[in-house]
Amino acid sequence: MHNLEEEVKLAYNSESRCPCILLLDTSASMGGAPIDALNQGLTDFQADIHKDSVARLRVEVAIVTFGNGGVQTMQNFVTIDNFEPPLLTAGGATPMGESINKALDMMHKRKVQYQEGGVPYFRPWVLMITDGAPTDNWQMAAQRVHQEEQNKSLIFFAVGVANADMQILSQIAVRSPLMLQGLKFSELFLWLSRSQKRVSSSQIGEKVPLLPTNDWSMVSTS
Repeated sequence: MHNLEEEVKLAYNSESRCPCILLLDTSASMGGAPIDALNQGLTDFQADIHKDSVARLRVEVAIVTFGNGGVQTMQNFVTIDNFEPPLLTAGGATPMGESINKALDMMHKRKVQYQEGGVPYFRPWVLMITDGAPTDNWQMAAQRVHQEEQNKSLIFFAVGVANADMQILSQIAVRSPLMLQGLKFSELFLWLSRSQKRVSSSQIGEKVPLLPTNDWSMVSTS
């Protein structure tokens, strides 16, 4: 491991890790009420999961945004006890393909750090939220997602908001993408929090059934 700071963090907290990357659309169409609801959802996620003494030491979150400012790492991997939700703003296009590749690269790097630090980890999650269609090449990124899923290297979820192109999302994700009901970001992130708490309290390799998504998702009609 080449990053001394990460070595120290992993040595200080040797709990098994449950890594999750949030891949968030901050393009111009997310402006106004959607970005406000997304920010509130992140706050609710942090507050809910922090209540769990095991999860706050095991669940690690990273945030990659695509839109305002291009593709940006808004948060490198940190455990929930060190996570402060960023305040996201909207603008720009939707470089989804680039963002997926960046997230997958980050996940690979983090796995290497776990392995070199002797820290066990659960299968990582990537949760992508978008309200539009990619404005860059996304096909190669989709192939990577499918390969990672096939190798059981991660679990990738896609959530569409408002006018999201669900047909493209269904080609990127292996499992069917979900459509958010209105702006129920808080409900979505509470589902994520409770799912991560359930996974982090299990044994590595144990099959953990997904929680129902009825409170925040609906069937897409597009």
